[in-house]
Amino acid sequence: MSTKVYVTYNQVHKLCQEAAPKILDDFRPNLMIAIGGGGYVPARILRSFLKRASAPNIPIQAIGLSLYEKLSTTSGLDEPVETPGTEVKRTQWLDLSSLEMASLVGKNILIVDEVDDSRRTLDYAVKELEKDVEAARQKLMSEGKETTGAKRTQFSIFVLHNKDKPKDGHLPREMEEEHRYLAARTVPDVWICYPWEATQVLDIDEHDRLAEAQPLK
Repeated sequence: MSTKVYVTYNQVHKLCQEAAPKILDDFRPNLMIAIGGGGYVPARILRSFLKRASAPNIPIQAIGLSLYEKLSTTSGLDEPVETPGTEVKRTQWLDLSSLEMASLVGKNILIVDEVDDSRRTLDYAVKELEKDVEAARQKLMSEGKETTGAKRTQFSIFVLHNKDKPKDGHLPREMEEEHRYLAARTVPDVWICYPWEATQVLDIDEHDRLAEAQPLK
């Protein structure tokens, strides 16, 4: 089993604050899509730092993807152990029948998640969102509401932590070539425990104590 390291809310906040200027300058997002559940908190923190004077807050939409599987423990006092799954499953997605998809066409969209582990989740999210946005664009064109010369939808990615390991998933070549991927930190292949995962088994105070004793560099 991988070594566990603990990250605090304060550390997450500072990572988002540190990354925000580069996101604003390089990605210029006008919409965020948070991958649940780990991307929700970073996306909300980022929104505060991405706010420009006299401009509205950047909207946040959410999708839910599951790759990890919880395993039972030998003792009721232990935390549940999670291992990476092999198949990405949708638990929540954008409403393709509403104006929600049309509102993504032509936007700079920032996908936010907490960790890039195997990259399967990010691979799935980018491919499926690109496919759905293109379908929405084609629909708008058929209705005479969009022209072929309109600005293309551009996806970028922000994660708190990228694990330094071989990846099973892949990002589009143009995304990598255009540097539309940003990890606040690249870290060894360790098990990262985020503060929103704290439970009655390991409460937030104990979580923070462990984070102080064993900081993630």
